This record gives sequence, C-alpha cells and structure tokens, in this order.
Amino acid sequence: MKNVALQKLGLGGERGEISGLQAVTPDLALLQLSIVNVLFHGRPGAGDRKWVLIDTGLTTSAPRIIRAASEWFGVGARPSCIVLTHGHFDHVGSLRELAEMWDVPVYAHPLEMPYLTGRSDYPPPDPTVGGGAMAYLSRFYPRKGIDLGGRVQALPADGSVPDMPGWRWIHTPGHTPGHVALFRDSDRALIAGDAFVTQVQESATGVLTRRPVVHRPPAYFTTDWWAARRSVEELAALQPEVAATGHGIPMHGEVLRRQLDELAMSFDDAVPAHGRYVRHPALADETGVVALPPPVPDRMPAALFALGVLAVAGFALSRRRHAVVHTGSDVW
Repeated sequence: MKNVALQKLGLGGERGEISGLQAVTPDLALLQLSIVNVLFHGRPGAGDRKWVLIDTGLTTSAPRIIRAASEWFGVGARPSCIVLTHGHFDHVGSLRELAEMWDVPVYAHPLEMPYLTGRSDYPPPDPTVGGGAMAYLSRFYPRKGIDLGGRVQALPADGSVPDMPGWRWIHTPGHTPGHVALFRDSDRALIAGDAFVTQVQESATGVLTRRPVVHRPPAYFTTDWWAARRSVEELAALQPEVAATGHGIPMHGEVLRRQLDELAMSFDDAVPAHGRYVRHPALADETGVVALPPPVPDRMPAALFALGVLAVAGFALSRRRHAVVHTGSDVW
C-alpha cells in the first residue's frame, strides 16, 4: 500500500516501515515485537499529544516503543492516551512504565478493570490446549493483575474511542471478559486484539515464521469459547478491509474476509476438543473472576519429570562408562 504521507517524510516505501513499524493505514502503524504487536494511531509527524498507543507489549518493550514513537511522530512526542484491547501480560507489560513516564490516562473496558486495578488475577492458562510449544510454555506465563490506580478509566459508554475520531470500540469477550476490538466504518479498518489473530499463536513455528492466516484467539488464555465464537462472528460481519491483530501481520481485502468468514462459520472446529474451559467457561464480573472450572489432567509436568530423570540417568551412565574406560575399574 502506497503511503504518500510516509514518503514525503522519508519514512518508507511500499510498506512504510521505520524502526520496525509497518503502515496499516495512513494513520495507523503496527510495531512487531518478539511475540506480540502494539499499534500507533496518528499521522506521521503528528507531534506531542497527537497520537494514541494501543497496547504496550512486554515488560522489555518500552525502549522500542519509545524509539519508534519518536521517529514516527517526532522526537519526544508523547501520546494523548493509551487504549487497551485487554490486560494480558504481553499487552500490558510496559504499561505502568510508559503511562507514568508520559503522564497519560489508560482506557479499557469496565470488565477488564479488575485486572488493571489489582482486584483480581486472570484465570490460570490452560497449557493442555493448542498443541504447540507456546501453549506448553503458557503454564509459566504471568497472569497476575496490575494496579494502575486512578490512571485507568473505562472506555466511553457511547462506544467512541478517546482521541481516535471515527473509531468505535466493540466488546469482544471470550479471550478475556473485557476484551475489545476497535473499528472504523469509513475505511473498515479493524484492530482485533486477540479476538482472532493472523498467525498460529500456539505454535513456536507459527510465531517465528508469522505465516499469515486468520486463526482463533490464542487457545491457552481463552477462557470462554462460547463468547469467543460470538465475538468472531460479530467481527466477521463487519467485513473489514484491513485487520491488525495482537499477534501476526496485518491482512487485507478478500483473503482476510474469506478466511475470517470461514473461521466464523466453522468455529466449532477451531475449539479444542478437550480443555479446562472448553465445556465450562471461567465466570467473571466487574469484581473479577468469580468461578473457575476444575483443572483438567495435565500430563506435561509428569513427562518433563520423566525426561529429567532420563537425562540424569543418561548423564550418570556416561560418567560411569567414562570412568571404566579411563581407570579400568567399575568406579565413579
């Protein structure tokens, strides 16, 4: 997509890239971090307090976000606010640091507030779903809520998005209770967060290769699959022209719409066959998590223990053989 504004500023050619930023629309850019994306809303060169940051990546993401923002909007340019699609650790990792440094308000859905004010932690991830390395590792992902105090505010009840004229937020629960997507009707641009993603997020190969494909929300953190289905159906009905998601590269046009329609129509096939939240969702309200289904059997810890025992036994055996070879006796 040609971006005349970017070219005038010398900020890129066909894709409009600088500091890892990729132009999605003339006033929306995506920054790919190690395992997650953040988005910048505002025209290149907009200046101080003339742009919005959507999500904040990992705890290590702040320097890259600051550098990209300075190059995209102007040296030292601060956003007017930060908008969150949801509060999982990979979307709020740098939130407190950036919000305090820039002295900006943070906006989120009311049902996401308990996890942003320290009232509740997220439900435990389910490492038994997804079948890939990223899913297996989810048992170690942080789920503890953070406390932003009075800095975090509820998104406007009228559906508007602060300092993003023409955009509206859409409640898209399932991945989290207060997950939201952002949509602009004028050009059908969609910021989907993790309501769906454009890579196979459960797989390390999918994360590394970033092969573009419309995919279900990351399974290991999705705690209400019925709600997730309705959210995908609602976003598919918008028939977006371009979608930027929390994981993966932006997708456009007919390929995007066809794959999103297919996901919506066959969502049952995308739901894991078994898992902690597959048949019974986690229940949450404005206070946070109120009920959890029991955990399901997880064979991975036992398998890891067995592998550890085998590794130790193998090491011991190699030491013993080494001793026999070098001393001629069966001793350590």
